[in-house]
Amino acid sequence: MPNDCSTAKSRTTTAAHTALAPAGPPPTRLVLLFAVACGNAVANVYFAQPLLVTLGERFSLGSGMLGAIVTVTQLGYAAGLLLLVPLGDLVDRRKLITLQLGLLAAALLAVASAPGAAALFAALAAVGALAVVAQTMVAAAASLTAPAFRGRVVGAVTSGVITGILLARTVAGILADLAGWRAVYLCSAVVTATLTVLLRRTLPASRPPTADLPYRRLLVSTISLFARHPLLRIRGTLALLVFAAFSTLWSSVVQPLSSPPWSLTHTAIGAFGLAGAAGALAAGKAGRWNDRGLAQRTTGAALVLLAVSWLPLALTRQSLWALAVGAVLLDFAVQAVHVTNQSLIYAVRPDAGSRIIGGYMVFYSAGSALGAAGSSLAYAAAGWTGVSVLGAAFSCAALALWVTTRDVHSRAASCRATAEHGSPR
Repeated sequence: MPNDCSTAKSRTTTAAHTALAPAGPPPTRLVLLFAVACGNAVANVYFAQPLLVTLGERFSLGSGMLGAIVTVTQLGYAAGLLLLVPLGDLVDRRKLITLQLGLLAAALLAVASAPGAAALFAALAAVGALAVVAQTMVAAAASLTAPAFRGRVVGAVTSGVITGILLARTVAGILADLAGWRAVYLCSAVVTATLTVLLRRTLPASRPPTADLPYRRLLVSTISLFARHPLLRIRGTLALLVFAAFSTLWSSVVQPLSSPPWSLTHTAIGAFGLAGAAGALAAGKAGRWNDRGLAQRTTGAALVLLAVSWLPLALTRQSLWALAVGAVLLDFAVQAVHVTNQSLIYAVRPDAGSRIIGGYMVFYSAGSALGAAGSSLAYAAAGWTGVSVLGAAFSCAALALWVTTRDVHSRAASCRATAEHGSPR
């Protein structure tokens, strides 16, 4: 059975890349810029969610078509993960990142000025596809960092991604209330264009590790990497399950909060994203724990915390404080697993970092879709209790997977030590 030590070629490639790796972390200002740019890029995928009713009225869409607004954006995002993110291993990442950000700004302007439903859907699909520049930036940040510092840098940048997801609804709601829905996308276009200029000036040029590989073979190799390395499949499946739990909460919590006894406004509902963002930011510490060789312990503790978080979340109808506490715990746990996942999978084949992260994020996207669809069905069938049971089930499944695959992680760690130092630690 193939594993992370299956070929001498993989070990040689990894060792060569390690030898050429930077001596330390990138400048703090660049890490911060990456985090802000990643959060801004991913937020564009979620801006439409609190605006669905308004968009439906403006473009004369029936209630059955409102979900298509989110679906089209997510389909574009999935296509971008498969077709665009792997390009980070083929071309200069500075050129790729700034080009995608520039095109993303143009797509956002197209959304803001859409005259009809067809133009809106096309522009939103383009926004989704181009928003995957966030994953290219995660890979770029990892490639600019020495292995000993990689966990904390990836953690800091990924914190920007999760924070962008959680705050997108709040920001969109506030801007829409103040200046209308088009202002949401106009403001984001301006911010995106500004970040494009800053990154163009700050990012160093890079020599792609697979510059001579044809694009078609590059895409096929993404699938081959996951077929060859069990660690990639396991960590991808963990991502699917934890983000299914994440999406189960945030895709459905608006329903109990907008109905009695709470009957909260959209702005008040969006404010709970701030609680989740606090947990996500705190989980940036997970990257430092990974750098200390504590990836397995961090994963296990985070997955236990994820399962436990559904105890207070189940009391949402009785206490808003319970929701706030549960949201902090859940988002901390999800972020800790996500950061640890990305640090571990990048180390499998640093020369294929963009392809690995792009493939991994396909699992993430599938989990988000699964949680959103499942939570809608669960709420319709059994109310908030059904949603809580579903979220706890996803969380417990992730914990069970981790428990039953710990030996694979041990072998992978031994193989990386052999590749980098010539003998197992």
